[in-house]
Amino acid sequence: MAFDGLFTRGMVHELNNNILGGRINKIHQPSQNELLFLIRANGRNQRLLISAHSSYARVQITNESIENPSEAPMFCMLLRKHLEGYTIEEIKQPDLERIIIFVIKGRNEIGDLCNKLLIVELMGKHSNVFLVDPERTMILDCLKHISLASNRVRILLPGQPYLAPPKQEKSNPLEADTTDLNQVNFTTIESERIIVERFAGLSPQFAKTLTDETAFITAMQKAKAHQYLPAIMQVAGKEVFYLWPFPKAQEVQQFESLSTLLDRFYFGKAERDRVKQQTQDFEKILQNEKQKNELKLSKLQKQLKDTDKADIYKKYGELLTANLHVITKGMKEAIVSDYYHELQPEIRIPLDVLRTPNGNAQHYFTKYQKLRKSVQYIHEQSKLAEAEISYLEGIQQQLSTASPKDLLEIREELEDEKYLRARTSKKKKVNRKPQLEKYSSSDGFEILVGKNNLQNEFLTMKLASKQQIWFHTKDIPGSHVVIQHETPSETAILEAATLAAYFSKARDSSNVAVDYTQIAHVKKPNGAKPGYVIYDHQKTIYVTPNKELVLELRK
Repeated sequence: MAFDGLFTRGMVHELNNNILGGRINKIHQPSQNELLFLIRANGRNQRLLISAHSSYARVQITNESIENPSEAPMFCMLLRKHLEGYTIEEIKQPDLERIIIFVIKGRNEIGDLCNKLLIVELMGKHSNVFLVDPERTMILDCLKHISLASNRVRILLPGQPYLAPPKQEKSNPLEADTTDLNQVNFTTIESERIIVERFAGLSPQFAKTLTDETAFITAMQKAKAHQYLPAIMQVAGKEVFYLWPFPKAQEVQQFESLSTLLDRFYFGKAERDRVKQQTQDFEKILQNEKQKNELKLSKLQKQLKDTDKADIYKKYGELLTANLHVITKGMKEAIVSDYYHELQPEIRIPLDVLRTPNGNAQHYFTKYQKLRKSVQYIHEQSKLAEAEISYLEGIQQQLSTASPKDLLEIREELEDEKYLRARTSKKKKVNRKPQLEKYSSSDGFEILVGKNNLQNEFLTMKLASKQQIWFHTKDIPGSHVVIQHETPSETAILEAATLAAYFSKARDSSNVAVDYTQIAHVKKPNGAKPGYVIYDHQKTIYVTPNKELVLELRK
């Protein structure tokens, strides 16, 4: 990826064309590092996403639906107070820095006209968002607070003056002439480093494509004219994006705008990060419970090996009973004939000196009976432990593909199953229908996907009719998938199986086995945990999870 200074310039141009003069109607903070502005501009509602994430920092117009928390964080509340109802008067970039400045004007609570600056710094782990009073050049607040102890160059706290990041003394590549380029020897392997060190706003990735003076000048001419061909491509085995396709890049996908490119590139990545932030409090609990059951299963398997001694204890008891006449109390061992073993006529049997001969025999029979009974118990407990591990792995898989809106249902389930302590709340739980994800096959058949156990159970046990086709990865945790038709096409079956493989633990695998059968053959055993079913009359199809297909089928 390369959200460098030149890409930032392109994004500023796109934002000016779309939201300049727009009115900020609402502000949300979907996660710790993200802000979402709902803006009315050019006769339509638009969503401006600002991310200060260390890996996904960006500014863009988004078409993705993003779930917002029920309670807004403090920084979001402050932005609402100062910016809601205000108008975006200017969007600019200082030089070719990875900084975007929004100049916002409006009237405050007493009706006075005032200006505010929303400054976004897109600098990897140092990314941040500032609300600044331009008259005093003072930080009203910022998304990430940085004290002098963490940064000796700048103090980033409310009430402190806003100081721009230190400038790098580099030339503007858009103004480069032949003299500037003569100082770059494009024929050496050092040219990439020299370009990055000498010219502002150019990432090493892009600099690597500027193989000669002509390529450099042509690219800068396109940038000055804002002639972009936004593309996602494979370069050296990695997926990257930029303003144009790179030479020799593979699997190039072009987009109509930088924002649609970013929506596609970050599809799932940023959302999974939001989920991770919101699930940190119980992911560790799930892992601990899983390890606890794995340890229990290991101990049970060891105990099961010990039960192999049961037949030996039975043999000892029988041999002692047959030889009571030659054994006396106080003996430490009995050497008796072993009529079970032809090649070894005698056997030594340890004795308890405090027991009578018959007492020793009965002691061995008792140990035999205990071990025999424990075998059934061990098998029962092993099945319970295995089921528990499978259930927990299923929840972990669901978290890996969950959207923020799925998390409430997962949390409620874990609270009901006593893995999590119920949160104290005056609000009663709302009995609402789970919201299933909808897809449409390339030939028009509707496909529904459950993303957690509550959705899976609702889809399979309540919503789907008995003749509809149900899909699930074979012996692997994953989503329940149903085609909403009794006689779907072969294409729909193949694509539904691909969705089942994608929303499973085998997402990153190939040639994944997916079972499918009619809903009539899917049953939930009595007392089973949410989402657990058994099925028969199934057929198996092998597919490879396909992210591009998932995007194409999404409704």
